Amino acid sequence: MALSISAAVLLGIIVFVLVKGGYVRVGSALTCTLFGFTLAATGLAPTINSGLASLAGMISRF
Repeated sequence: MALSISAAVLLGIIVFVLVKGGYVRVGSALTCTLFGFTLAATGLAPTINSGLASLAGMISRF
């Protein structure tokens, strides 16, 4: 649970910096966010969560 909250906060900060810096427009960021919520409601969500957990585990070993 703590990892997912930390990842969400980190990704939120990254998106904020990209929008604030003008690299990404607000509409594009909102579209990607809504796509993420839609994707989370599908049957593919457990596979994505598992893949992200594996990636986090690999990163933590370095």
